[in-house]
Amino acid sequence: MEALTVQTIIKAPIEKVWKYWTTPADIIQWNNPSEDWETTSVTIDLKDNGKFIYKMKAKDGSLAFDFTGTYDKIIINEYIESTLFDNRKVINIFKPNGDETILIETFDPEAETPIPEQKAFTQAVIDNFKKYVEGFE
Repeated sequence: MEALTVQTIIKAPIEKVWKYWTTPADIIQWNNPSEDWETTSVTIDLKDNGKFIYKMKAKDGSLAFDFTGTYDKIIINEYIESTLFDNRKVINIFKPNGDETILIETFDPEAETPIPEQKAFTQAVIDNFKKYVEGFE
């Protein structure tokens, strides 16, 4: 299956975008696609071969899961490559663009969920991240 890509442009310098993307206390605040979801805890070891666990759940209690994986390659303020628990790859690229940052996420889709739904979910999460970061301007 072909990888999917979503992106956004954030009105903030790359160092700030990186900090909010990689700090557990911040991730808990933005890592959801809608007000119906929440991330209840985040554990990360931000280094090559480091592990991560994001505990996510629907606020109504109907669904909960752990989003887990391993960081394959980290380049601070530039690049994060990860392998998820089911061996799918995720790449996050952070590109400076003047006083803004372009965030691009490419990920291997999973087989069970329709492609448009996966892309919309991921786009909603990075749009929520943009809103979170820009709210601190």
